[in-house]
Amino acid sequence: MSLLPDELYPIASTAVEVALAVQAGVHFIQLRNKSEDQEYLRSEIRASLRSCTAFGAVLVVNDHWELALEEGVPYIHLGQEDMETADIARIHQAGVKLGISTHDHTELTQARAVQPAYIALGPIWETTLKVMPWRPQGVNRVKLWANLIEPIPLVAIGGITAERASACRLAGAAAIAAVSDIFRTDDPVARIHHWRKCLQEGGS
Repeated sequence: MSLLPDELYPIASTAVEVALAVQAGVHFIQLRNKSEDQEYLRSEIRASLRSCTAFGAVLVVNDHWELALEEGVPYIHLGQEDMETADIARIHQAGVKLGISTHDHTELTQARAVQPAYIALGPIWETTLKVMPWRPQGVNRVKLWANLIEPIPLVAIGGITAERASACRLAGAAAIAAVSDIFRTDDPVARIHHWRKCLQEGGS
């Protein structure tokens, strides 16, 4: 299986959260900010990229692919709807790596067609972060997906806590995406260290 920069893959909503995570030792992090303010987004991407560069981490920008290309971000993550409007050829020509979200076999086929650097599957467990039309996938689907897409790395996302992370790794996920279980806690840095401990003790 191809390696990703880190098995822990936090998803941050601000440059401040990105900075906090990379200073705590995270090497692979996504900035997912749904603002439509282009100048604000550009400043957030630039600040996030500075933090990642300073600490040797890899930044992924969710959705805002044009700004990401302009700012020299190494990874872009697209949802299925974003794939319809993004210029995939231009992204590849820029040497930028792609991550694609999937929830079913049809979306998996579409994702594989664009030569992604990784494929994300979710939600693995029920999540309250956003309304999802899909039922929880479960760990067995993680194992199935990982085998289907090999050697493309699989990222597991959705409802995953530190205590559940090792089960996803053992099922074949190359990285585990975390949102609420890190950034919606009282001490995100302590939670990141707890994630590391859980992943290590889980045999990852």
